[in-house]
Amino acid sequence: MHAKRSPKEVIQFAEEAGARLVDLKFIDWPGTWNHCTYPLHQIGESAFEEGLGFDGSSIRGWQAIDASDMLMVPDPDTAFIDPFCDEPTVSMVCDIVDPITREPYSRDPRHIAKKAANYVELTGIGDTAYFGPEAEFFIFDDVRFHTDESTGFYSVDSVEGRWNSGNEEGPNLGYKPGYKAGYFPVPPSDHMQNLRSEMVLEMEALGIKTEAHHHEVGTAGQAEIDMVFTSMVEMADQLMLFKYVTKNVAQRNGRTVTFMPKPVYNDNGSGMHVHQSLWKDGKPLFAGDEYAGVSQMCLHYIGGLLRHAGAIAAFTNPTTNSYKRLVPGFEAPVTLAYSSRNRSAAIRIPMYSGSPKAKRLECRFPDPSANPYLGFSAMLMAGLDGIENKIDPGEPLDRDIFSLSAEDLAGIPVMPGTLEGALDALEADHDFLLKGDVFTEDAIQTWLGYKRTAECQEVASRPHPHEFELYYDV
Repeated sequence: MHAKRSPKEVIQFAEEAGARLVDLKFIDWPGTWNHCTYPLHQIGESAFEEGLGFDGSSIRGWQAIDASDMLMVPDPDTAFIDPFCDEPTVSMVCDIVDPITREPYSRDPRHIAKKAANYVELTGIGDTAYFGPEAEFFIFDDVRFHTDESTGFYSVDSVEGRWNSGNEEGPNLGYKPGYKAGYFPVPPSDHMQNLRSEMVLEMEALGIKTEAHHHEVGTAGQAEIDMVFTSMVEMADQLMLFKYVTKNVAQRNGRTVTFMPKPVYNDNGSGMHVHQSLWKDGKPLFAGDEYAGVSQMCLHYIGGLLRHAGAIAAFTNPTTNSYKRLVPGFEAPVTLAYSSRNRSAAIRIPMYSGSPKAKRLECRFPDPSANPYLGFSAMLMAGLDGIENKIDPGEPLDRDIFSLSAEDLAGIPVMPGTLEGALDALEADHDFLLKGDVFTEDAIQTWLGYKRTAECQEVASRPHPHEFELYYDV
């Protein structure tokens, strides 16, 4: 996605493409892109230094109204022609700057990720952190939801949803993957092959290198498109563009995409397994002679992830819905152990290749509702803390954890069971995030306050539809 360009070259790029509009995008605190569009003549070279103003008080979790003026500064390296605009439009990702101090805004998630990436070099441990997320998602044909004082419901539907196997569809042609049985079927059971291919080709045209796409385990259009790993901040940018592409390609085909972790009851949710490795001077640091062919540094990194997993979860599994996925029986790991090949462990060491360059770890508990800048940064800082403090990850657990008894698992820590639990863990354990001023205390406290007030309390205070089934006749 990133192509080195100067501001002058971006303007020339826009003119050569026939673009008369520039769309500037930035990420808000919870993790959604926001944007504003300008005529090209408003974006001179000075805009890349001075930025363009907007109202920060209207962005979730940001400035108060009495200090609301903020600036977005476009990053010329992120420029691309937006394929979903009717008029030729150049799009860029922005950093956020305070107009008074001219300093980067401490709650800008992209700024936090840049500081985390720089911290790798400051420690002397390495110079590049590579990340490769596998963001799963559902493709639905219809979604309806509503809550008010007297109503609360949701409904999702898909032509390949197993629940439609008995419906009159004029005609019903079958080919609907079963619950937990949607992994790798060919068309016609895989109804989404052509749609995913269209998504991949749009991504490739925008500079996102992909590895593969396929149907995932869930019924009802669960999908996965894998990207080739790249440096952490660039991957966070790419993941936001990835979401933008999948949603807009689905929209123009009369379908809808969601990265909600658990939109379908009693079937697999959508995870975001995140592959990670550290390099220095062009050499991989995670390959070695220890367990599963990894280095001692890699094991210490794993130790940091396992030690701080509860706090990390506040960023990598940041929704109340996240914890409806993190339950036993649906391939989502809840036991904080590591293993080679074993997908029931929280940390897996892939064994597909013996090449040192392919040696990495896969953190399996995150989900795609995460703000990637914050989630990636939290994992990186935990791993670096493990290396700096030589945190022992313990012995690997090379058995099917889902089949083990409570007695077998005694003493092995588990993931938080709720968002409230993850936020409590973050409140108690966040010193590792403050190193190098990567996360600030203000950022941590703002995240805790926002999540508890805007999400946890709002969900907890509403009756749930299933409560009527359980309790209406008490």
